[in-house]
Amino acid sequence: MNTRNSRIFRPDGRNAIHDGIEHAPGGGKGLMDPTDVAMLLLDHQSGLFQNVKDIAITELRVNTTALAKVAALVNVPVITTASVPDGPNGPLMPEIHEAAPHATYVPRKGEVNAWDNALFVKTVRETRKKTLIMAGVWTSVCVMFPALDAKAAGFKVYAVIDASGDPSEMASRTTIARFIQAGIVPISTNAVVCELLRTWNRPEAAQFAELLVMTSPNYRAVMESFQKAQEVVTAKTKGNGKTSVKRASRSRLVRA
Repeated sequence: MNTRNSRIFRPDGRNAIHDGIEHAPGGGKGLMDPTDVAMLLLDHQSGLFQNVKDIAITELRVNTTALAKVAALVNVPVITTASVPDGPNGPLMPEIHEAAPHATYVPRKGEVNAWDNALFVKTVRETRKKTLIMAGVWTSVCVMFPALDAKAAGFKVYAVIDASGDPSEMASRTTIARFIQAGIVPISTNAVVCELLRTWNRPEAAQFAELLVMTSPNYRAVMESFQKAQEVVTAKTKGNGKTSVKRASRSRLVRA
């Protein structure tokens, strides 16, 4: 168990931040609870990537890797699966299991819908989490089908749109509309990272910042600007200290 994360959030249903600071009551009630989340990364396969047209494949892969990394960082269970990986759909992208070594891979027996696979559903239920973060390729099939079934089974479901991909913009738009109609929450990778972060007052703050750079590369400029400002302030402080010492030395010489 990730004890650092357990100190920040407790599985008490309140989803409050526990960092030694008094926070407003009720904060976080409308957000995902990091202690009650499992991540399902579905069919991110090399063959299927070749049919994705609504997002750049590089961006899709980076965002998916960021999801795996944040899950590993805060000890969120990760379950992966693939649709006929020995066929034209191809193998899973390796970055997921590299970033999240704790992830569990569940093989399927030809089912298009992962929720039709008994072992997959059993593995999800064994996490004892009631909130599922899903992403996959294609969004309209490999995410949509299990998302609808999980929602019907009583889970709260988030669909990460920019870590998923569809064959066309039209397919993506109709998929998002169907998600909303069914009560599934569309979300971005950046938002997932921030909802699991919730406060910078935690030991993993620097690692979260690096994840935000992955999902929003221009955030690196913000970090660099802050770092430079800190260096300038430090240099001025040291310079003022040396000036004060020199002035004190001259004063002693004059008095002598």
